[in-house]
Amino acid sequence: MLEPPGSRTIAVVIAAMNAERTIGRAIATALAAPEVGEVVVVDDASSDGTARAASAADDGSGRLVVHRLTRNGGPAAARNHAIARSSAPLVGLLDADDYLQPGRFARLLHSAPEGWDMVADDILIVPDTLGDASVETVADRVKDAPLWLDLATFVSANISRPDRPRGELGFVKPLLKRAFLERHGLRYDERLRLGEDYALYVSALASGARFALVGACGYVAVERTNSLSGRHSADDLQRIVDFDARCLAGLTKLSDDERNALRLHQAATHRKAIHARVLETRRRLGFTSALAELFLHPKAWRHVLTETARDKLRRAVRREAGTPGVRLLLDGQSVATPAASNPAGTP
Repeated sequence: MLEPPGSRTIAVVIAAMNAERTIGRAIATALAAPEVGEVVVVDDASSDGTARAASAADDGSGRLVVHRLTRNGGPAAARNHAIARSSAPLVGLLDADDYLQPGRFARLLHSAPEGWDMVADDILIVPDTLGDASVETVADRVKDAPLWLDLATFVSANISRPDRPRGELGFVKPLLKRAFLERHGLRYDERLRLGEDYALYVSALASGARFALVGACGYVAVERTNSLSGRHSADDLQRIVDFDARCLAGLTKLSDDERNALRLHQAATHRKAIHARVLETRRRLGFTSALAELFLHPKAWRHVLTETARDKLRRAVRREAGTPGVRLLLDGQSVATPAASNPAGTP
């Protein structure tokens, strides 16, 4: 029997660390997609039964491969390991805590405009306190027009805003054309343990990638109260600051808008790193030492004091409101140019 167009063209790569409770669901939803030819799971030296749970999710189709690293290298290294051990022409990213609704890849490929190197959809974000049954299936309900992302727009959309907590565009999980990654020598920056997706997408856009964004197609991101991306260490944040600095120094053909966006992102992340350093100092050495740390950075005083008050307000609101509901990452934001116009780099 002939397989439909697009069958078996996607390698889904999953980096997993202590994800034995969720990895089986992630794998099962990837294997259920007829477009998926490979699912490569890399267990990043978990201390639980992640590798065992991953292997147990095998459907017998021969498409699942599970690798277990003996030393933890971080999500960037694990994803690079998975990409290197796959060969399908399209690379799909899936976090070990997340899952795909039926038909997600079919809708994503159908919605993508011509000429893309990367295509991502808006994602459904569901708190881990809600069950799967509470998440509405996207099906064919979402009809948002495709958009093109350029470097300046993407970087700007990764600057945190008080009215949009955890709404940065770097959370999207695109399909990437392997040929583009290989042609430009692109891989995850293994120096990063936070913001590694942001860095890869920035590097791709700086290399001329045509990055399309479409409406929600069925990627479900499970938001955990103890997620890594929700617990920013000062060192992890500083590495993102350093990445932006490398871009500003090394990318000589940046436009004024691109350079300005990177500088603003770098400054915003630097303020977050100082805030994290103050909190870490307070936990280790107490309030007086934390205050001394803060006084070393007078330009960040306003940010630290404002964010501390805002965090307390958010916690109070959450306690009052109870369990949050399902939301879209972009939630109606206008972030890019309609795909009716030519993508950057095309004639």
